[in-house]
Amino acid sequence: MSKEMESFREQVLKLTQVGIALTAVHDLDQLLEMIVREARAFTCADAGSLYLREGDSLRFAVSQNETLSRRLGPDGEDRLFSPFTLPITEHSIAGYVAVTRKNLNLPDAYAIPREAPYGFNTSFDERNDYRTRSMLTVPMLDHRGQVLGVLQLINATAPDGEVVPFERAREDLVRSLASQAAVAVHNARLTAEIKRIHLDTIYRLAMAAEYKDKDTAQHIRRVSNYSAALARRLGWGAADVELMLYASPMHDVGKIGIADAILLKPGRLTPEEREAMQHHTTIGARILAGSESPVLQMSELVAYSHHEKWDGTGYPRGLAGKAIPQAGRIVAVADVFDALISKRVYKGALGVEETLEILRKDAGTHFDPEAVEAFAANMDENLAIRERYRDEEKAAPAQPAPASG
Repeated sequence: MSKEMESFREQVLKLTQVGIALTAVHDLDQLLEMIVREARAFTCADAGSLYLREGDSLRFAVSQNETLSRRLGPDGEDRLFSPFTLPITEHSIAGYVAVTRKNLNLPDAYAIPREAPYGFNTSFDERNDYRTRSMLTVPMLDHRGQVLGVLQLINATAPDGEVVPFERAREDLVRSLASQAAVAVHNARLTAEIKRIHLDTIYRLAMAAEYKDKDTAQHIRRVSNYSAALARRLGWGAADVELMLYASPMHDVGKIGIADAILLKPGRLTPEEREAMQHHTTIGARILAGSESPVLQMSELVAYSHHEKWDGTGYPRGLAGKAIPQAGRIVAVADVFDALISKRVYKGALGVEETLEILRKDAGTHFDPEAVEAFAANMDENLAIRERYRDEEKAAPAQPAPASG
C-alpha cells in the first residue's frame, strides 16, 4: 500500500472515530465545542469557529484559538469572543458558504480577489494582534441536505509551526466531518426538546397534585431549580443534577390523596388532621414506587424523605442525620427557603438575610448544616432562579393561610 493510500485510510478511520464520539454527546454546548476541537485537530488548525443557522441568520456559537489561549490563558480567550449574528447572504465568508453550500478554501484571507462577492472582516485581527491567513469554511448539512450551520477553520499549521494553506485533498473529509456534526447537532436539539417536554410534563403533573394552590406553578419550578443548583454545589455529577431537576418537582405529589377538608382548612390543624396531612409523604412514595425510571426512583425518595429532620423529629420515619437520603435533605432546604422568601396572600415575603438566618438557625435541627451552608454560598444563582420564575402579581382579597404539611 502506498504512503498516500495509508495516510488516506488513517484519515478516514480518524473521521469515523470522531463521528462515533460525536453521537455520544447530547449536551448541545459541549457538542459544539467538541466539533470545533476535533475539526481543528483533524486539520492541524490553530483556530476555529462554528456558526449555527437560526432562521435567516447565522449565530456565532463557538470560537477557539490556540495562539490567543496560550497568550491570554483560557479565561482571557473567552472574553475576546462576543456573540453576534450574520445575515445569510454572500457578503460574508460564512454567509457565502451557507448560501452556496460550497466549500471555501482560502490560502490567505487578506488576498481575496476583488471580484469575489464576499470579504474578510479584519477587525478581530486588529483588536487582538492576530493574523488570519489560511481559512477553510464548509457547510454543515443535515441528512435532508439542509444547512444547519457553518464550520470555519483558521491557519493550518505545519509541524514546524509555519502557517500553510489547508490541504485540498482533505476538503471532502472535513465536509464529511461537518455533515456528521450537523446530524449530531440535530439529534442534540431533538434530545433537548424531548427533555424540555418531559420536564414541562413533570411540572404539570406536580401542579395537578396541588391544583387548588394558586401559587404552585412557579413554586414548583423554583424548588426544582434550587434543588438542582444545590446538588451541583454539593458535588453531584451532571447526570445526577439533571435527575434532581426532574425529580424534585414531585416532592408533594402525595397531596393528591389528602382530603380537601384538611388540605384547604383555614387556620391550624388538629393533631389528628396534622397526622393525616403527614401521610402525603407515604402516599407520594406509593404513587411513585416500583418504577425502573431513575427519575421516578429519585422522585419516590424525595417524596418520602423531604419532611425528615436532621435531629430525627421529622416524618414519616423519624430518620436523623445522614440516614436521611441526601436528595430529601436538599429538597427540604430548597422548599422551605422558597416558602419563606415568597409572598403569599396570607403572608408577606421575608428578606434574603432574614430567610438565611432562619435556615442557619435551624441547621443541625431541621436541616443538614452542610446543605444550608452550600445553599447560602450559592445565593447569586438562587436569586437568579427566583427572578426567572417570579410569581405573577395578583390582585386578590386576603385569605386565611392554608393548612401546611
